[in-house]
Amino acid sequence: MNTLKYLLLFLTFSGYAQLQNTGILNEPPDISKDFSDLRNTYFLAEDLTSFDPATGKGTVRYIRNNFATRQAFDNMLMRLVPVSANEFPTTEYAVAPEHPFSIEFTSARTVRIRMTSGPQYRKPEESLMLVEGVAPVDTKSWKYSKTTSGHEYKSEFGRILITEKPWHVYIYDEKGKLLTQTIHTDDLKNTYTPVTPFSYVRRASDYSRSMDAVFGLSPGEKIFGCGESFQEFNKRGQKVILWTDDANGVQNETMYKPVPFYMSSRGYGVFMHHSTPITCDFGKYFSSVNSMMIGDDELDLFVFIGEPKDILDEYTDLTGKAPMPPLWSFGFWMSRITYFSEADGKKVASSLRKNKIPADVIHFDTGWFGVDWRCDYQFPTDRFPDAPRMITDFKKQGFEICLWQLPYFTPQNTLFDELVSKGLAVKDGKGNIPYEDAVMDLSNPQTVSWYQDKIASLLREGVGAIKVDFGEAAPANGIYHSGRTGFYEHNLYPLRYNKAVADITKEVTGYPFIWARSAWAGSQRYPVHWGGDAATSNGAMAATLRGGLSFGLSGFSFWSHDIGGFVTTTPEDLYRRWTPFGMLTSHVRSHGEPPTEPWEYGEDFMNAFRLADNMRYELMPYIYTQAKYSSENGLPMVRALFVEYPDDPGSWLVDDQYLFGADILVAPLLENGTSREVYLPPGLWIDYQTEKEYPGGWHTMEVGEIPIVMLVRDGTILPHAKLAQTTKEIDWKTLELRVFSTNGKAAGLLYTPEADAIGEIVLTKVGEDYKLTTDPFKDKIKYIIKKSAL
Repeated sequence: MNTLKYLLLFLTFSGYAQLQNTGILNEPPDISKDFSDLRNTYFLAEDLTSFDPATGKGTVRYIRNNFATRQAFDNMLMRLVPVSANEFPTTEYAVAPEHPFSIEFTSARTVRIRMTSGPQYRKPEESLMLVEGVAPVDTKSWKYSKTTSGHEYKSEFGRILITEKPWHVYIYDEKGKLLTQTIHTDDLKNTYTPVTPFSYVRRASDYSRSMDAVFGLSPGEKIFGCGESFQEFNKRGQKVILWTDDANGVQNETMYKPVPFYMSSRGYGVFMHHSTPITCDFGKYFSSVNSMMIGDDELDLFVFIGEPKDILDEYTDLTGKAPMPPLWSFGFWMSRITYFSEADGKKVASSLRKNKIPADVIHFDTGWFGVDWRCDYQFPTDRFPDAPRMITDFKKQGFEICLWQLPYFTPQNTLFDELVSKGLAVKDGKGNIPYEDAVMDLSNPQTVSWYQDKIASLLREGVGAIKVDFGEAAPANGIYHSGRTGFYEHNLYPLRYNKAVADITKEVTGYPFIWARSAWAGSQRYPVHWGGDAATSNGAMAATLRGGLSFGLSGFSFWSHDIGGFVTTTPEDLYRRWTPFGMLTSHVRSHGEPPTEPWEYGEDFMNAFRLADNMRYELMPYIYTQAKYSSENGLPMVRALFVEYPDDPGSWLVDDQYLFGADILVAPLLENGTSREVYLPPGLWIDYQTEKEYPGGWHTMEVGEIPIVMLVRDGTILPHAKLAQTTKEIDWKTLELRVFSTNGKAAGLLYTPEADAIGEIVLTKVGEDYKLTTDPFKDKIKYIIKKSAL
């Protein structure tokens, strides 16, 4: 082999390894490396060569560049410089290619930008990420006008300006404030730092192409979202890799639930409508530039204009809002890894009721099969003599049953041969399977039917929910029934997985409810998701909260986590502080290494646990109402402060507190102690436990009898129910209205299982008492009004 051929072979294989990240199995691929490789060719977006305002379609010309090195004063720099074509014959290939560009509008707040880096021969398909498979088109809200430099579109909420030479897309709000804009080479002439503008790369290794959507960042701008990210809440200054991964914890940069969506404190959000690997550099390399490096050879961005609530509403209109989960799912879930038998489950159920620990679900984890972890969907008769009867008995006591399973089948699994022989598993390039395990190919409708048949059998026996565990390791080098490789299918796998189980659950039970770990854009349509395998530490508790806040800012209304962490036995002090945090999230479960049952920690701890659990069940009307409102509006139940207070600069800085729904502010005790620093948004706040008043700003606050800081917005009615041991026993016809108000008037939303819609209740103080002045439920509910001692 001559030297040239050897060099070319080396480049080919090294480029492939970099793209596919073959170093360690399923290590998230950082494709940003391809955007700084001297071997590759870069095409920089230069000017708009054609444009039809009526259709919003045109073409953009790209200038070919390569990296060149330059040494100056013992310092080496790499900079892009224009180059001539390197193809032969020279008559056959464009030196400066022109490719399609389009602007579309899906609503008065949403603009869609699409571009390609080359011809697209695959026929357009419906997108699994979009709620209707395709995005709507709004032809009325935006008005066009020609400008001296290009083209302009306006709606009541914003303005889009497209310039021709050089090509730019500027995005403004309705007041004329520039929110962000594409970056051209001309924008970078005032810096020595070599920064890549809006462009695409063509790899020398295989001639594949990927887009680099480069936009500007303004001083003080903050970035939030990207899924359940456990790192710093504000993503500005970070590089974020979007690739589903079994993170094996909640304190590292990889994610079980990455979502290609983020929002800016400047008043816009962006959905990267892709499933390929994505690396976002939010000003890490160059502080004024946001570089979205997308593995795909085309670009599809949706940009939303507005405040956080507007952005979340628009994004979830496009990708789907979370349906309302069943009432019982909001109760307490008791679990550990793992209960092995009917006897184990019944012992736990009996102890919950005997010790008056309100609960609605008992979860059987990995041990309910004949062999622990070997998923075959069968109850072994030696440990579960009559599973349907067992499930019926649990239901009589007010318990639903949840069962664990996963989509990977070991060679010893009795289903392994069937999956492989029927072609239901993901294949490799030779037609074998990539791993030792068979991984269900959920892009194959036959696989989905096979799988749903297994799940349906359990649901028909009375099982209430399926734990949709794992799903993050779909083979990156796999060949899928869809005709695509894992480069496109890996990130879609959790969405397919969530959908398959939720769909069959809805068909059998009437509700599309699951308990899932992995997710991608659109998975919010299939609640609920929990936070993964947290360490049993203070740091993991704080990171869990950061992940939940980021997840909520990515379109997910419902989220849970394992109280106390998962990995080892939870220290009693940590479990005691984590419990009320868990009780004040949308869904709540104790799970992990045993013991997890509160009575196993002694009577004093059990009494403290019961107190927090009782609070949750009494607050169930508030929780259920806020869940319904969040479901309808694309809002998270665990809500960053700035969602409700976008005009308050301080609210954008807080990542260790949250709003539980709209009216309760929660500050968990993240370290051992009895007090913590708490930031309150503008207005007056009233301590839920002590009824002390606090104005907005920073305060050092003592926790109450329940070890958590919990405050209510002034002027709020919190509906409560009489304590019940299960949600099935809650009396919704007699509710207590607790008034937290200093101004003589209070209001609150209410929704019940029998209600047609959410209603607002208003109370006004007359003399020393509060009188009902607005009640959409009329005589359907009896109210007991309890005013605070203010």
